[in-house]
Amino acid sequence: MPIGADKTDQRAYIRELLQGACDTHIHVEPDLLERQTDDLSLARYMLSIGWHGFVLKSHYFPTVERAQVVNRAVPGAHAYGAIALNHSVGGFNPVAVDLAGRAGARIVWLPTVDAANESTERQRQRGEHRVPFWARIQQEIREKGISLAPLTVFDENGELRSDLRTCLGLVADYGMALATGHLDRDEIFTVVREAKRAGVDHVVVTHALFPAEALTIEEQVELADLGALIEHCYTTFYTGKCDWDTLFDSIRAVGPDRCVLSSDLGQKVNPPIVDGLINFAERLLAAGFQERDVQLMMVDNTRRLVDR
Repeated sequence: MPIGADKTDQRAYIRELLQGACDTHIHVEPDLLERQTDDLSLARYMLSIGWHGFVLKSHYFPTVERAQVVNRAVPGAHAYGAIALNHSVGGFNPVAVDLAGRAGARIVWLPTVDAANESTERQRQRGEHRVPFWARIQQEIREKGISLAPLTVFDENGELRSDLRTCLGLVADYGMALATGHLDRDEIFTVVREAKRAGVDHVVVTHALFPAEALTIEEQVELADLGALIEHCYTTFYTGKCDWDTLFDSIRAVGPDRCVLSSDLGQKVNPPIVDGLINFAERLLAAGFQERDVQLMMVDNTRRLVDR
């Protein structure tokens, strides 16, 4: 359908184009932060439009048991669990990774809110003026005097931490996907190489153009050549953290077959999750990408991360 056609018809066309899509990066209630929808409502809605499902991301808690409850409460739904290796689960905690794998988690995110790359000092160095929503919780924890040192993948000798090596082996053993979270550039390259050596089949470079990562196009190509999928999230561009043309140039250089697109939505101030993904597809088509390119990035590659 030509871009610029009737909006209602175009929306229906995109919904059909994305049949079977899975959003692998969302933030919904229940959560410590206020969200615009909850997991049960999203499951019902995605099921009603013929989309596959979503991965529940929490910065603080494993979501695999929660996903199982959603799937039982909404027959036919496909909610998937995950875990982010922040301090709330013990950081680089092999026991937490093992248990998540046993329970059927699909994605292991490396540190996000507790990453050294997201410390107050690093945010200042990047000139960030609008701090993330979760920064308030981090500040409150610091004020209580119970915060722990920010997490980095390197030990005191500059080598990959031994506990993280164990975690990578467990990710491989359970066939889970590894996502790089909010690590910095050097950490990302080290982790991608070591994860592939450990036998991890699916490694995702989390929101590669987000300011905390800000990987160049050349770096994204190099990481894809190492075997990683390059993730881009709708919120990064919708909120102006990076411009759309840079995204399009990045995808063209890396190749749609090596990119995965997700929303990172759920915040009260941003569009609804499905609306954001539909607009994502509209913008890609308007920029000259083919229907098959969009399906590769939003259906095929996302399903590779969960259908195992």
